[in-house]
Amino acid sequence: MENNTVDIIGAGLAGTEAALRLAQRGIAVRLFEMRPLVQTDVHRSGNAAELVCSNSLKSTKPDSAAGMLKHELSCLGSNLISFANETRVAAGGALAVDRDLFSQRATDALEEHPLITRVNAEVVGLGGKGEVLVANGDESEAAPYAPADAVIVASGPLTSDRLAAYMQKLTGQDHLAFYDAAAPVVMADSLDRSKVFSQSRYEDGGGDYLNAPFDKEEYERFMEELVAADRVIKREFETADLFQACQPIEEIARRGFDAPRFGPLKPVGLTDPTTGRRPWAVVQLRAEDAHGQSFNLVGFQTNLTFPEQKRVFRMIPGLENAEFARYGVMHRNSFIDAPQMLSRTLQLSTEAAHALPVPIFVAGQFGGTEGYCEAIASGLYAALSVSAHLNGKDAPLLPEETAFGALIAYATNPETQDYQPMHVNFGIMKPFEKKIRNKRERYAAYASRGDEKLRGYVEALHKKGLIG
Repeated sequence: MENNTVDIIGAGLAGTEAALRLAQRGIAVRLFEMRPLVQTDVHRSGNAAELVCSNSLKSTKPDSAAGMLKHELSCLGSNLISFANETRVAAGGALAVDRDLFSQRATDALEEHPLITRVNAEVVGLGGKGEVLVANGDESEAAPYAPADAVIVASGPLTSDRLAAYMQKLTGQDHLAFYDAAAPVVMADSLDRSKVFSQSRYEDGGGDYLNAPFDKEEYERFMEELVAADRVIKREFETADLFQACQPIEEIARRGFDAPRFGPLKPVGLTDPTTGRRPWAVVQLRAEDAHGQSFNLVGFQTNLTFPEQKRVFRMIPGLENAEFARYGVMHRNSFIDAPQMLSRTLQLSTEAAHALPVPIFVAGQFGGTEGYCEAIASGLYAALSVSAHLNGKDAPLLPEETAFGALIAYATNPETQDYQPMHVNFGIMKPFEKKIRNKRERYAAYASRGDEKLRGYVEALHKKGLIG
């Protein structure tokens, strides 16, 4: 494999993980990234692995699906999970990172590896030999690169219009997009600390989250203004297919005034020290950086206009004078119909893809997984699949009993219709023959079983020479 080259399109989480893994196996990588030459509405830099929605990689608890996935990624030597641990910030039982430090760490790792060449250019498609075509200034024709031995498309949810159009042709799809949203960030020193209190859910005093408590009247006034506020996208937004796990807060509120109280604003497990009672509703704020200088409004993805965000969100107790380091944004999230188009090894299996002389693999959110760790996982798995292909070997299939394997199996199951991206969760895992009624015991059993199956998978990778 020492003379092989792999082209990777996109330096997000999946592309970065794949590039580092392949280079560490002695495979040359050309990593194409359009930023900062072509910027998106939500990215701020040209750095690799930039997080744009939240800075949290979710739970680290070993008996949670998200925790299982992190454990599995660590056991498989994920570079990005290692970087996340190096740059983590306090977030209770979650793995949250200083997003700037995390992105810089990933960028430095790419730049320091002698087998990785980063190409700052917008990829617009592939040629007949499987060669990457990049935009050539204002000229109509694209500039080709020499063909590689394999291609990984990891262009992410904000895939450029031209590349998305090409992928539509390659996949035969009519539509690739739905809408996604990001939460605002406020400066810590602009918060009224006499109103917000520090506490993690179900813990006595203190904690890694700040909490802004509502009484009933404050909450009702806030809800009235929230549902009536001006939005960026109106009719188009209302008719779009929204990914349920990342719905804008105003859309949740439109289901009913109490809907947020049972979702992102739930007060369960929290006690306001001022009253000694559970608040009517609570907005939780999570540190965005290692020094706690800015905070993310947890669950407040939004499509409100910037002036409306400032006006309405300043109605939250303690945020009356909030300074916004970043307003929430709504953006397109593009993905393919993975179950109908990807093999279990994440290789694109459409007729047009098979006609190309090089194999095409798809990873990350564009490949139909949703979530940061999920993108990292698919990038790692794509790299393992490519390594096996270049070595003339069959890649061992991930056991469905692992969180990682359940995710890949779900995303590549051809029986799935009307596919929507999915976070890793226990609902997609292979059930036990004998049902375990106690939820906590059932989750612990999932984790134990998954760990055992993972050890077998790692052993199979060693035997194939795919992991060192």
